Amino acid sequence: MAVTGFLFLFFLVFHCYGNIKMFLGEEAFDGYAHWLRDPLPHFIPAGWFLNAFRGVMLLALIVHVYAAVKLWAWNKKARGRDKYVVKKAIAASPASRYAHWTMRWGGVVIFLFLIAHILQFTTLHLQWGGDYLAEGVGPYNRMVLAFNVWWVWLVYLIAIAAVTLHVWHGVWSAMQSMGWVRASTLVGTRLVSSLAAAAIFIGFMAPPTAILLGFIK
Repeated sequence: MAVTGFLFLFFLVFHCYGNIKMFLGEEAFDGYAHWLRDPLPHFIPAGWFLNAFRGVMLLALIVHVYAAVKLWAWNKKARGRDKYVVKKAIAASPASRYAHWTMRWGGVVIFLFLIAHILQFTTLHLQWGGDYLAEGVGPYNRMVLAFNVWWVWLVYLIAIAAVTLHVWHGVWSAMQSMGWVRASTLVGTRLVSSLAAAAIFIGFMAPPTAILLGFIK
């Protein structure tokens, strides 16, 4: 899970970078969207890079979900072997229970959001806020149309909150697995995981919020 988790973190950072271009205007954002489809026009046919990247991310998602299910099954089996000890340990650690709950159900929220997000901005089957296929409507204008609708912004907020919690716990768990979490480094490692999560939250929520408030038109 750690490998796929870091891959998803890279994707989130790259996606944030692209979304922030909304603040630079229509030409900058649409140019970035076009570059994604055709980054090396003289070497790779248009669309191949993006489709290959999507394929890699889909494979990573399958592996990540499979690993999560296997881990859940292993933990369930462990509880069955020694229910009293495990329940006592869980009861003694509210933070562990909270993290476990957010990772499981937050993952479900993220998965459902991914489906809706793809249907809205990739396949354009969900055209919330206006006609995404109208003449002159590109990626920039689709974002503006979508996030001018308050409930679309709210759904996005819930999904990004789930992503943020996932990132926070994922970064923390990765550092713990590497042996970096000790009594002497506890404050620092918590700060790193919190800053990573906060950066993702702000990076993703800034453009939609600016659109909803009328700063981006």
